[in-house]
Amino acid sequence: APAGPGKKITARLKRTLPVRGPQAPTLSELMRWYCLNTNTHGCRRIVVSRGRLRRLLWIVLTLSAVGLILWQCAELLMNYYSASVSVTVQFQKLPFPAVTICNINPYKYSAMKEYLSELDKETKKALETFYGFSEGKSKVRRSVDDWNSTGSDFFQHIPLLKVEDFSRTATDLHTGQKRKIEGSVFHKDSSIVNSGDSNNIIGFQLCDANNSSDCALYTFSSGVNAIQEWYKLHYMNIMAQIPLETKEKLSYSADDLLLTCFFDGLSCDKRHFTRFHHPLHGNCYTFNSGENGTILSTSTGGSEYGLQVVLYIDEAEYNPFLVTSSGAKIIVHDQNEYPFIEDIGTEIEPAAATSIGMHFTRSRKLSKPYSDCTETGADIPVENLYNKSYSLQICLHSCFQKAMVDSCGCAQYAQPLPAGAEYCNYKKNPNWMYCYYRLHEKFVKEQLGCQQICKDACSFKEWALTTSIAQWPSIVSEDWMLRVLSWDKGQKLNKKLNKTDLANLMVFYKDLNERFISENPANTLVILLSNFGGQLGLWMSCSVVCVIEIVEVFFIDSLSIVLRRQWQKAKKWWRNRQQGSPGKAPQAGDPERQGHDNPVCIDEDLPTFTTALRLPLPQNSPLPRTPPPNYSTLRLETAFTEQLPDTLELDRH
Repeated sequence: APAGPGKKITARLKRTLPVRGPQAPTLSELMRWYCLNTNTHGCRRIVVSRGRLRRLLWIVLTLSAVGLILWQCAELLMNYYSASVSVTVQFQKLPFPAVTICNINPYKYSAMKEYLSELDKETKKALETFYGFSEGKSKVRRSVDDWNSTGSDFFQHIPLLKVEDFSRTATDLHTGQKRKIEGSVFHKDSSIVNSGDSNNIIGFQLCDANNSSDCALYTFSSGVNAIQEWYKLHYMNIMAQIPLETKEKLSYSADDLLLTCFFDGLSCDKRHFTRFHHPLHGNCYTFNSGENGTILSTSTGGSEYGLQVVLYIDEAEYNPFLVTSSGAKIIVHDQNEYPFIEDIGTEIEPAAATSIGMHFTRSRKLSKPYSDCTETGADIPVENLYNKSYSLQICLHSCFQKAMVDSCGCAQYAQPLPAGAEYCNYKKNPNWMYCYYRLHEKFVKEQLGCQQICKDACSFKEWALTTSIAQWPSIVSEDWMLRVLSWDKGQKLNKKLNKTDLANLMVFYKDLNERFISENPANTLVILLSNFGGQLGLWMSCSVVCVIEIVEVFFIDSLSIVLRRQWQKAKKWWRNRQQGSPGKAPQAGDPERQGHDNPVCIDEDLPTFTTALRLPLPQNSPLPRTPPPNYSTLRLETAFTEQLPDTLELDRH
């Protein structure tokens, strides 16, 4: 059916008039339309200003305003992810922390002799050969040949070497043979070596059991440190093969370690202590561990209202090669934390009264996006080998132990055992020492990835300690006090006490002020949006609606135009290919730049008189003239179909 006249005029208008606004066919027309219709005055002034200088000035001012907005908004966004720290101090009744106490000597030397007799024998021989030490005799240096005749499995696994000079040559102290140092050299005492006294440098060499040429020499500027480190390696091999139940019997019992106990002015005993076995410190005892569901608290500060214990050190049972100091170690911690006494323990001196005053602080950090901390450690891909709440130390030790099992095939003795693993010893794992030192070197250099994986805990408790020491017992009270303590414990000790075997410990709150340190967001979302609005209004007189308009025009409409142009090019290329003629890219004068080819533009409204006047005249046609009137339309017609009789008479006349 032929189209009506209204539709023909509409189609002709679309072919003639370009489409402006969001449906404009080109980016330049879209930007011009935006500048003329936007509420941001700077963009409008760029288009309507007359003169190049004035237009250039408005361009510079508008771009400067946009740059200032971006800079200020970036500052606001960075400030949004910052946190402010607040400190709250409360005076109240405080829960008493857990206090873990260990003897520095892990096991009684008399009970361990049967396990360590061969190792101690070889160590004494080493001291006698190297330094001329002899028990009960004058210092006579043994012949190396005499020592070699006895044989030593310990030195076959870890040979001790004496560095002659820095020409990578060393003498094997067991065989007396010189060897060339292969591989890396690590100085364990310090990074500075006295080259003028190189003859005193002693160390041991560890080699890969599968590749004897792959070795590493660990040197010490002191022979004491070298022999002690050498002794500890063999000691861990021996202890790793002893069952846990046997080791608990070889260490100190609560009756052996604790002589007297007072808490908050009341007497206490071993029932208030919980035993746990530490691989490096033997049996340790924790006061107020909370295992029975009860946590003690104190409502008064001062030394008289804390924990007071007298410890029996028993220095005669110390292993002379394993430990070089006497006393005890303690650590103050939360009931849910593991006591890393080997890392952060405080040493207690014998024959002295040690007072430890505490300040309690609780800290709370904000997690992501404000800081890189973890709430419970569940998001850390490291298995917690300790039966305690998450901490950074637990994560690091667990990560290293897991790497030890994966790389060396066994677990390091000082850490808990992973499931299905066993502790290293050179009978089952002859390569573990070399593997352990290499792995530990990577761990220290942060090459294992543990430091990158493990994160700080967001919440933690801390007890700041202040330590003071006084001589104890005093000269005037020493006699009667030692007599009374000997009488109280005489049936179990079977000997007279010496003050060097005793240590007095007091742990107490200096005050009951609980300090709570927390992080709070410096800005909320409402404040951030308000600041954004202020910056937009200050520099561009823009509102939220203006921002939405910018997003619509510069992102949605611009992308639509680009995609539409590409689609039209593809259609034209395909149409030309179907017709057998090579396609070409549309030029500036092609009809695609006009609005009538816009597929989005569908306007069924009839044209107005104004738009009709803007139609172009057809070619070779005369100018339009005013049409003559239709005289038939001037004929008068009655308004009514019927007429009264009296009016008919008037018409006839």
